[in-house]
Formats: sequence, structure tokens, C-alpha cells
Amino acid sequence: MKRRLACKRHFPMMVNDMSETFHHICPDATWCSRILLDSLLELAVEIAREGREGRHVGTLFTMGFADLVLQNSRPLILDPLAAHPRDARHITDRNLRGTIKELAQLDGAFILDDVGTVLAACRYLDTSSKAVEMAFGLGSRHLAAASISKETNAIAIVVSESAVVRVFYEGHLQAEILPELWLLRRHSLHLRGRIQQHGSPDLSVFTTEETPSAEQTS
Repeated sequence: MKRRLACKRHFPMMVNDMSETFHHICPDATWCSRILLDSLLELAVEIAREGREGRHVGTLFTMGFADLVLQNSRPLILDPLAAHPRDARHITDRNLRGTIKELAQLDGAFILDDVGTVLAACRYLDTSSKAVEMAFGLGSRHLAAASISKETNAIAIVVSESAVVRVFYEGHLQAEILPELWLLRRHSLHLRGRIQQHGSPDLSVFTTEETPSAEQTS
């Protein structure tokens, strides 16, 4: 509870403005704090919008089940966040968010635990794609995200170099976030089945429509 209250103090406007926009994403991940997930999704959207040094940047985040994710990954380079104080590596820390935006230019994934602490950066995900069905047009970063979410039950968030944010859970693409409305004219959605659209005046969120349970339809 203290951690969630701390999140509200850091980002009171984000919690109020974004919670309705993102609350349709991964509703089955009841173990995940919605405030922390919203904070991470907002950071991903900022990276997609802003890029770095005048170019778009692609990166990957995982949240939750960090021990399993670390077991299924390895460092690409010396971890630039290693040995920093734990409090300084929390996703709601403004200095860390700026640091992540810089490090997003490097290859590899950021690994977060279920309380929002970044445990590692620049990790290569050692995953198998055998049990994952991937839509045409999505590359290796998306395949790694889908696979790690299948193998570990973590939530995986990809910022693509085309400025689209995609969310994977349990091996499936759960949501596509278009940070700029003009992207709707350039990109076709990769979600399958019936699709719901949510969002704000300058942000579109697409999720797969929830399938009613047997109890709901009886």
C-alpha cells in the first residue's frame, strides 16, 4: 500500500489522466499494480513519441516474475543500472525515467519486478518461439516479447521503431497503442478477433474485446 501511495505522489496527474485510457490493457493480470503498469505504459508512450536525438527508438520492457525473466535472459553489455540504490531504480523516479530514455538507445530489455523496480537493463531474452503465433510484419523484438510473456507470465511492452507501443501477455498481443493519431493512416493493426478502441484526443489504444464467460452469457 505504501508503494502505491508513493506512486500517486510522484505522478498525480498521470494516475488520473491515464488510468481510464490504459485500464483495458491486461485486465487478467490481477497480480500487477494498475498504477505501476500505467506508469510504465506512459513511459513507453513518451519514448515512442519523443525518440532520441531526432530518431525513433525501439526498446522492450518486462514487468513481473523478474526472477524467471532473469533466468531466461543474459546481459548484452555490463548493466548500466547495476549497483545503483534500489529506490533510485523505481519506475516512478523522475531521474530514472530520464535515464531509461537515454538507455533505450542501447539494445536489450529492461527487467522490472512486480513492485516497479528496474532490476536490470540491456538484457538479451533467451526465449523459444515454438509456442507463439506471431502476426506477419512484427520483428524479433516483438517475438521475444511474446515468447517471454508466454514462458514467464510477465507482461512485456515493446516500443517499436515505427512509434507504436505493443503489449504482450501470456504469449498473445493484448494491445496496440498509437501515440499519434496520424499513425492510424499508416499502420494496420496486428490484433486478432474483435477489437475495442479507447483513448484520448491524442492517443489511441486498441485491445482485443473481452470474451464473455459462460456465467455472463447464461
